[in-house]
Amino acid sequence: MLHADTDLPPATALLLQQVRSCTLCAPHLPLGARPVLQVHPAARILVVGQAPGIRVHNSGIPFDDASGDRLRQWMGIGRDVFYEPTQIAIVPMGFCYPGTGKAGDLPPRPECAPHWRQQVLEHLPHIALTLVIGQYAQTWHLPGSGNRSVTSTVERWQEYAPGVIPLPHPSPRNNIWLKRNPWFAETLLPELKGLVAQALGEGF
Repeated sequence: MLHADTDLPPATALLLQQVRSCTLCAPHLPLGARPVLQVHPAARILVVGQAPGIRVHNSGIPFDDASGDRLRQWMGIGRDVFYEPTQIAIVPMGFCYPGTGKAGDLPPRPECAPHWRQQVLEHLPHIALTLVIGQYAQTWHLPGSGNRSVTSTVERWQEYAPGVIPLPHPSPRNNIWLKRNPWFAETLLPELKGLVAQALGEGF
């Protein structure tokens, strides 16, 4: 990782140690358990993804892939800010790489969120902006969105702003979606960059 946990409060450090040693889903994980997340109680922005891909599993660094490059571009920040845990918390719906199916990576393992999620979120008391990426994250974090498509939820982003912004997945697999929905880049992304700057402070 690009940081150490040495400056964490003891309770948060203990929780992260427990999370990172978790093997709850190990029998179902093709590459074994390797929970990947970034947490510090001082964080101002929470990034809620789906689950690590294989590259993130191998590096242990969240969003260390093409999806992360695009997400950072959407947010208007660089890797230095993104991987500063006192600024950005990264807590996916599933902490471990779930494997790959016919249509890409499998969904986050269903055991993870009910067991760990609320415990982790309780250690993030200063979040000013939450970015909710993809259907599984939106179903959990945005009550009532579970019966809608990601497109429909993202189109309604103003209903959740300024504290929460739903986003499509920044994966290259979504290039066609981005071309079909030019309003996303034209309307939502400028607002997103402004909200990120506001949450971090203009001098970030």
